[in-house]
Amino acid sequence: MNTTQLEYFVSVAELHSFTKAAQKHYVSQTAVTQQIQNLEEILNTTLFDRTKRPIQLTDEGTMLLTDAKAILERMYGAVAKLSNVSSSVGGSLRIGYTKGYERSSLSAILRRYHRDYPNVFLSCCRHNSKELTEALLSGALDMIFTWDHDPIMAMPQIEYVEVEHSSLDVVLYNAHPLVYRSFLRREDLREEKFIYLTPSGTICDDSYIRLYQEAGYEPNIIYYTDDIDSILMMVAAEEGISVMPTYITRKLYHTEGIVCVPLRGEQEYAAILAVWKADRANQRLQEFKEYLHR
Repeated sequence: MNTTQLEYFVSVAELHSFTKAAQKHYVSQTAVTQQIQNLEEILNTTLFDRTKRPIQLTDEGTMLLTDAKAILERMYGAVAKLSNVSSSVGGSLRIGYTKGYERSSLSAILRRYHRDYPNVFLSCCRHNSKELTEALLSGALDMIFTWDHDPIMAMPQIEYVEVEHSSLDVVLYNAHPLVYRSFLRREDLREEKFIYLTPSGTICDDSYIRLYQEAGYEPNIIYYTDDIDSILMMVAAEEGISVMPTYITRKLYHTEGIVCVPLRGEQEYAAILAVWKADRANQRLQEFKEYLHR
């Protein structure tokens, strides 16, 4: 039994909803459900009557609720005392982010946190998604910002929340015949050569390739890379085109030789997740999570 399980249990009990509890804690509903199920297995009892709408506590759940609130209240009091002491001492928080996300609003999040916690040392590093996952799982990083199709999302020890939902642009060289279009669809790119931005740094990002297949063709990908500057150089040299999230392209509109045109479609977006290990015992991390949606 851990405090995360108790916090989720109390929230579900008070809100009568797994969905609302997940929203309160900025995690997925699956994460809340798994933690509650783990708690029920530890206690060898059923805490919620899931057949009722809204969801209700069982008799055993009602008994636990009083004790859980008391435990959490004592824990919060202890944390508050320690925070008052440690605020002048500081601490550290190690953040990793996917290549390209340095062009996003991440710096604004870090700046707000640093202003409130000036004695906490924030270290940042940029890697592809595979390297970020390895660093998070090994404990080398406290939190990572990565793409939503990362396999790490399926790992049971992982929690995450979406922090950015970005539309996409087609990145063209300025002599390309499609630069005058107000928007493009994936079907319009059938004959193009693609310089492919790959989050993992490999050719295995199947979920993104699927969008081309659903448009009726296999993309002609001439080069895979996670290096955005190299992509821009190759596009400007008229070797091909690319597709990038707008958190990258919104700073490219005055780049010489480059024109960005919106890509339209229901699935034409890239989501960025903040990801951490559920059992990570770092008070600075708990504080930082509160800044993700401010």
